[in-house]
Amino acid sequence: QVQLVESGGGLVQPGGSLRLSCAASGSIFTIYDMGWYRQAPGKQRELVAAITSGASTNYADSVKGRFTISRDNAKNTVYLQMNSLKPEDTAVYYCNADVSTSRLRNDYWGQGTQVTVSS
Repeated sequence: QVQLVESGGGLVQPGGSLRLSCAASGSIFTIYDMGWYRQAPGKQRELVAAITSGASTNYADSVKGRFTISRDNAKNTVYLQMNSLKPEDTAVYYCNADVSTSRLRNDYWGQGTQVTVSS
């Protein structure tokens, strides 16, 4: 079984910064793509940023230039550095990972962490 545990959410003022972390644990053989998604109230879940095992990255247009995704393969951890936060960034942020174990390959999700941008 694989678990993803997020941390780093919270309340921040507009223009502020937060850093989210997501650590994967369990019987992991290989982690392929990792990513961050978010879901605001009344809206669909959307991709924020993704990173391949080779560190190629992809960002939603709304966060380009403000957010940076990175990963530490030795720690099975993905990060999201969020700068110049705006009220519209308020959402629950979810970590996602494409993981293979000795038995299967599957998509896993974290439990979500709340990010609130407000003055």
